[in-house]
Amino acid sequence: MHKVALIPGDGIGPEITAAAIEVIQAAGVEIEWVKLESGECTRRKLGTPLPDETLQAYLACGVGFKGPSAASMEDAMITPARRQGVDTGKPLRSYNSVSNALRREGGGYVAVRLARSFKGVPAPIQGIDVVIVREISEDIYIASEYTVGDDTAVALKIISRAASEKAVRFAFDFAQDHHRKKVTVVHKANVLKQTDGLFVRVAREVAKAYPRIEFEERFIDAACALVVARPELFDVAVMSNQYGDIMSDLCSSAAGSLGLGAGATYGTQASIFEPVHGTAPDIAGKGIANPVSQILSGVLMLRHLKEVKAADAIEQAVAAALENPENHTPDLGGNASTRALTQAIVDRILR
Repeated sequence: MHKVALIPGDGIGPEITAAAIEVIQAAGVEIEWVKLESGECTRRKLGTPLPDETLQAYLACGVGFKGPSAASMEDAMITPARRQGVDTGKPLRSYNSVSNALRREGGGYVAVRLARSFKGVPAPIQGIDVVIVREISEDIYIASEYTVGDDTAVALKIISRAASEKAVRFAFDFAQDHHRKKVTVVHKANVLKQTDGLFVRVAREVAKAYPRIEFEERFIDAACALVVARPELFDVAVMSNQYGDIMSDLCSSAAGSLGLGAGATYGTQASIFEPVHGTAPDIAGKGIANPVSQILSGVLMLRHLKEVKAADAIEQAVAAALENPENHTPDLGGNASTRALTQAIVDRILR
């Protein structure tokens, strides 16, 4: 039996994590769910959205399944107590959100976002089936900023060989393990010759070790245009932090809805699986949230746990359920409830 830390999140989080757990159970996977305190209610009760006990329990499990976290939680810095009183010679790490704290404290080095067009689902672009692999430990999103006087602000873009190689190698291994045929490195090295230049040079070096997987390079602006014009060109795409953040949302939206995209952060100590969208507080408690992103994030988790048969069964059931417009939730243009779509998926697993 697997042991997984469960962090339901805020807004629609508890609803869609409950739906995903029901689907995973229907697929026959035995999991001991360790439910942990986190989020807005916890912040009001304990003064922090991420108690140190929650962080410790997550790291002890090594795997976490998480709903979306409220943006309002990101107003206070989070300084894990386990860092306090330990003289590392470095400043204590602080985080501006629960998600970032869990990712970084778990040694997160790469995020994966899956965007896919489903038959029967209205979408701006058909034919999308792309895996975005995003390096997440550096780049401009480390938020190393300073101001000069009142009129100039500067942010540092950090790219290292070690982090770049780790992310690119993960992309090729993911492609190999999931029977994908091509890896595209996305960059802007024609302008940022030092930072993006290093990233793409490392990618070229790593690609030589995977001769059976096609390798190509695209500029970030051209890549975004081609996702719209010729989505079939992309299979697995690997890029630095900021580009990955932008392109993953573009691909999910073009495929029909952020509610269809799966997400995961892989770390050296712990990995966490969560949907790509936010908490949707305007529909929380109404029973109309789309649970597919959470369910498909669960599929990524099951593959990580080597429960491949169950993962395949859920993925196929989701696709089959979405073919019928009667199962579409409001974000997909339908009238189905969370309960109805979840049941449709479960029914197809049990057939």
